[in-house]
Amino acid sequence: MKVFAENRKARNSYDFLDFYEAGIVLSGPETKSVRSGGVSIVDAFASIDKEEAYIMEMNIEPYKYSDNTDYNPKSQRKLLLHKGEIKKLIGLLSQKGYTLIATKVFEKNGYIKIELALAKGKKDYDKRKKILNKEHSKEIRNY
Repeated sequence: MKVFAENRKARNSYDFLDFYEAGIVLSGPETKSVRSGGVSIVDAFASIDKEEAYIMEMNIEPYKYSDNTDYNPKSQRKLLLHKGEIKKLIGLLSQKGYTLIATKVFEKNGYIKIELALAKGKKDYDKRKKILNKEHSKEIRNY
């Protein structure tokens, strides 16, 4: 499994509850661009509209050897999920505070996939508590 992009910043801002693996509908030049490392998922999130899942704010750079003149690198792209997973996610996302965050873009069996995490945002005091716990464990290890 080759990883093309990872969202490390999301681990600090969200608590992950569940993970989902989805395929992405891409054109040929987009696929080549992803495989050459031209993808960023820093602000990427998924939304569900009319029982179809889409990834938003995922940046795929234009492939340098293609002739796409009107290419939008941040356009929404369709995700391939099972109907049962989508219906389950609709119910979970309707609750307050839950969101679908893109955590990783990778290749599996020749297909480009994306890992989505059902996440709940952390509060600032939770983040500070985690940092303090980390510092205390470092101090204990040093003694």
